[in-house]
Amino acid sequence: MGDNKKLNVTIQGVEGCYHDAAAQEYFKDTAIETIPCDSFPHMFERLESDASLIGIMAIENTIAGSLLQNHELLRKSNHIIVGEHKMRISHVLAACPGQSIDTLYEVDSHPMALMQCEAYIRQHPNLKMTEKFDTAGSAREIAENNLTGHAAICGEYAAGIYGLEILAREIETNKRNFTRFLILADPLLAPELRPKEEQLDKSSIMFTLPHSRGALSKVLTIFSFYDINLSKIQSMPIMGREWEYRFYIDLTFDSYHRYRQSIDAVRPLINDFKILGEYVECRNEV
Repeated sequence: MGDNKKLNVTIQGVEGCYHDAAAQEYFKDTAIETIPCDSFPHMFERLESDASLIGIMAIENTIAGSLLQNHELLRKSNHIIVGEHKMRISHVLAACPGQSIDTLYEVDSHPMALMQCEAYIRQHPNLKMTEKFDTAGSAREIAENNLTGHAAICGEYAAGIYGLEILAREIETNKRNFTRFLILADPLLAPELRPKEEQLDKSSIMFTLPHSRGALSKVLTIFSFYDINLSKIQSMPIMGREWEYRFYIDLTFDSYHRYRQSIDAVRPLINDFKILGEYVECRNEV
């Protein structure tokens, strides 16, 4: 992309949400403007309507597991994975300035964030948990309405954007909470964003298998023969086709040439094959 060209990146959630924070981290050397969307389906509608837009979408979490809906949205879309980003999800307790934890009586956040911080909240019996649509949205609501007595569980990035005071950091019970995000682009834009072939070391593919004994085992054996590692395999039942499954597989490899050979080798054994994207594996977990 040109040095002076700003990228428009669609996110699920409001400004300051974890998708926003992930976009800022991934595109840290590029000027971007994030475009909030109410839901993942809404985000894909925006992407399909404007080929110049980039998408960033959570695909799995170390605690919650795979986001199955997003696998299906990606399959039905013509957008291509051009990168990935892994980010630690760390929650803070934030409130309007000048308050203390002891003077609070309500804590607002997304149900998942409340669950992830339940052990901390139970240490403060004065705090009543109230479920909201979004972590950053909770922070925004408290700030815009100057809701004293309320605190939000959100990311540090959101607290800073909305001018809230952080009363406690890293309040999540499990400190190994990571989310993997995919970077999506229209096929017309993908060549500008995708790394060079010699840099590629990861691929996401999708296929179905005939309902026959040992079908998956044969495919996995071929990948093993070509030294291709399966970093993830996700199966989903196919509606209307009893006992048949669609497989989403992430492959990592040292040789792009060997990877392409393995794809050619398995093609006769699989159906409905689609390469969802070829990109560089993110190794920035801390």
